[in-house]
Amino acid sequence: MNIKKYKVTGKKDFHLDDFDTKDGGGFDSAEDIQSIVTENVKKIAELQAKLYAEGKVALLIIFQAMDAAGKDSAIKHVMSGINPQGVNVHSFKQPSAEELSHDYLWRAVKALPERGKIAIFNRSYYEDVLIVKVHKLYEKLNLPDRCKGKNTIENRYRQIRRFEDYLWENGIVTVKFFLHMSKETQLKRFLKRIDEKDKNWKFSESDVNERRFWDDYEKAYKSAIEATATKNNPWYIVPADKKRYTRAVVSEILLDVLQTIDPQYPRISQEQEEALTEYKRILTEQN
Repeated sequence: MNIKKYKVTGKKDFHLDDFDTKDGGGFDSAEDIQSIVTENVKKIAELQAKLYAEGKVALLIIFQAMDAAGKDSAIKHVMSGINPQGVNVHSFKQPSAEELSHDYLWRAVKALPERGKIAIFNRSYYEDVLIVKVHKLYEKLNLPDRCKGKNTIENRYRQIRRFEDYLWENGIVTVKFFLHMSKETQLKRFLKRIDEKDKNWKFSESDVNERRFWDDYEKAYKSAIEATATKNNPWYIVPADKKRYTRAVVSEILLDVLQTIDPQYPRISQEQEEALTEYKRILTEQN
């Protein structure tokens, strides 16, 4: 699979229209795609065990998308083999009163992964340059006027770039996914949530209201990705009209990232090896 075609590093002009939401990678069957995910999940689990044992690098995985693009599904399937001890999933919903009394990065900083661990952000601080931009929510914040002007979003792009550079320079690798879905596919999935009783709970009035701003959100995503994609902290634009293929692409990218990190089990010293030999002798004699 050519994952490079989904990668945005900020070096070239970027247009969402250049990425096909219906891309299926040319696979002939669902079984072929599932076999990729299954194999990748095993390899990811093996590398995650090494990452956890080594305790040197942390991995931050960010999922952003329009509603119904399949963020939950991708997280569930791709991360299914990971040891729960080494991963935390955080869903960033509407900020609480406490969160609104702090800077917008505060709640994300609290959820950053420890070295050796993986944190998955289902939505993230990018909401503060997406929904906040589309609805100009920053104008309603209890902030000085100088912090609520026309440059607020541009300032946040700069702050996010620097924040992610800071993370990189402190051993945290950030991987950002935008699950790119068509408006037509979103409609089909919304209608399915209404028609199927066991999916009713997923649908809300906000889904209808926010869909009216589809074009505004696409522009906001384009601007955010364009402004924050860098060599060390790239974005991946993943086609999301076909969920199985979405999972395959996400798994392939995460596997590539972990292989690049190349974590290793810690080596013990000769003194420790000798101690283990002695412990083995004692345990054997006790038996």
